[in-house]
Amino acid sequence: MTVRIAGWSGPRNISTAMMRSWDSRPDCVVVDEPFYACYLLESGADHPMRDDIIASQPGTRAAVVDALSARSSAALQYEKHMTHHMPRGVDLSWTRSLKHVFLIRSPERVIASYRQKMPSVSAEDIGIIRQRELFDEITAITGKRPPVVDSLDILNDPAHMLRQLCVALDVPWCEGAMTHWKVGSRSTDGVWASHWYGAVESSTQFSSPPSSASQLDETDHALAADMMVHYEAMAAFKLS
Repeated sequence: MTVRIAGWSGPRNISTAMMRSWDSRPDCVVVDEPFYACYLLESGADHPMRDDIIASQPGTRAAVVDALSARSSAALQYEKHMTHHMPRGVDLSWTRSLKHVFLIRSPERVIASYRQKMPSVSAEDIGIIRQRELFDEITAITGKRPPVVDSLDILNDPAHMLRQLCVALDVPWCEGAMTHWKVGSRSTDGVWASHWYGAVESSTQFSSPPSSASQLDETDHALAADMMVHYEAMAAFKLS
């Protein structure tokens, strides 16, 4: 029986590198943002490659859940999920039987990275509030608090943090496989990869941690400050 792992992250948070890490395991298949098309159809959000994304995935949440639940020969299935793709009130009953991990990053670093790709940024865009809500909702649904990992901790010591995560998820540690991968794109990458995944496609491992956060303008700095309470609520439970 395949063990399904849902990785919950906001954008610009090494979530694609984490997907590469799991994909490099010989016993794991990965799924890239399966609810992206649903989110675009429901919200009307104008994202790069919107039409291509909608054409590439099922357009209903029920169809996505069916696809995720399909029988697989792999021991593990890692699902990369964006928190803002899960609006309030959406049915989360399909998450009950999954294992979960929440990937967090300091708001100022998220905002600085997002600004490199998009002309504006809002609280809804970066999904930190929704991530905290989902953390509480999934804790209630599953009856256990999911492990939390901070992206900066992973970048500082990938092998140590990923080994801890495997222990927390009760899955075998795969020595060497999760810290290095082959350069290039993957057939499992979403069609949006050409816009967002340039750095990861040229990588073979997690990057070095940044020396400092980029400087934000006054508006973005205020947004980062507003998001800190939500980030810190999850960071209180992070693996160390």
